[in-house]
Amino acid sequence: MKIHLFIKTPCGRAKYAELASRPGLFSKIRLIWFVFFATLKDWTLENPDQKEDSDS
Repeated sequence: MKIHLFIKTPCGRAKYAELASRPGLFSKIRLIWFVFFATLKDWTLENPDQKEDSDS
């Protein structure tokens, strides 16, 4: 998922999945709010999905 480029922690990804599954306008606003702040918080973290080359 593209959102995993911005939300990098396992707990953040689980919370995103929970919020994304909820219906309703206020739920979507809450999801946008969460994505904004989770992105800011996780900005400096390494993405665990990217594999490092050990041949370097």
